[in-house]
Amino acid sequence: MRLTGKVAIVTGGAAGLGLAFARRLLAEGARVVIADVAAGADALTRLDAPAATHAVRADVAVFADCERMVDEARRRFGGLDVLVSNAAVFATLTPTPFEQIAEAEWDRVMAVNVRGIWNCARAAAPAMRARGGGRIVNVASAIAAKGTPGLLHYVTSKGAVIAMTRALARELGPDGIAVNAIAPGLTMSETLRANPAMFEFQREAVLASRALKREAVAEDLEGTVAFLASDDSAFMTGQTLIVDGGSVFN
Repeated sequence: MRLTGKVAIVTGGAAGLGLAFARRLLAEGARVVIADVAAGADALTRLDAPAATHAVRADVAVFADCERMVDEARRRFGGLDVLVSNAAVFATLTPTPFEQIAEAEWDRVMAVNVRGIWNCARAAAPAMRARGGGRIVNVASAIAAKGTPGLLHYVTSKGAVIAMTRALARELGPDGIAVNAIAPGLTMSETLRANPAMFEFQREAVLASRALKREAVAEDLEGTVAFLASDDSAFMTGQTLIVDGGSVFN
């Protein structure tokens, strides 16, 4: 119960990794707002904690939506202590040579995966300052260290998340706000399994590259997110923790 009394927002929290992160933060004692472009009613039912959960429709690429999700957290639960910036465009993509990526798709990936991290941080910072500090956990990806072909826009966006995490840590440190990132490897979430093109993409090669020879599931990541959201990581900031079964060594 490391997060008793804390209020958290998880973006992209209606399904997949985001829902798993929300469930773990609840188990650690937090009250959780899930923010997603999808409706959150089903996620709230699955979390089964009506007094400690709330859902809001939000597109992180739109700053006004990010402001509204923070306002909802303050209105419903009294403030904001933890932001897990998980929302990203990934599971719906199709691996494509870089010359053939549509400009509209490139722009959407960057809008959600990069501008969305910035929007969420600048919406959350005032609420965290009002609480005397906080924790921001950005979800990057181990793919940024690999340079995997066929996903140039996604790889580029996650490299930007790692760089942004470092810069935000410098800017927000004086306010007592720690900013760190988790960089998962290929994880078999429910949203990924729904897209065979991505589910099978380099699946065997990724598995073979790991020191721990098995597929990753959401439960492999949630402990790291809870650690970064809690006081157990109180003197860490600007760091990216790779959680990929030993495929990439940092």
